[in-house]
Amino acid sequence: MQTEARPSPGGNCARAVKKALKAGGADIGTGVESAKDMGPALQGGGFTPIEQKDYYPRKGDVVVIQPYAGGNQHGHIAMYDGKSWISDAKQRDMWGGQGYRDHRPPFRVYRRGS
Repeated sequence: MQTEARPSPGGNCARAVKKALKAGGADIGTGVESAKDMGPALQGGGFTPIEQKDYYPRKGDVVVIQPYAGGNQHGHIAMYDGKSWISDAKQRDMWGGQGYRDHRPPFRVYRRGS
């Protein structure tokens, strides 16, 4: 993901994360285009929702963040590569943008094989 990530977001987080998951051997199905709706597809592909209390990211974790008022209607999705969170862009944190940091909308982290 690092090599394909842009310096700034391009609005294609779901596409980028799905591509990375497929490259890693995860079968999350087709037809889901909106980041906010990726949870069930991840679960169908062997990912499990992780308890958020005392959460510490692990390589391969995927976060699905719901939209907030005035933000992108599709929400956001990103994957942790062991060092940083990446979607279609390199991120400074899990939130992937100031609007998400400010509003802190609901989110769920998924882990494969848990």
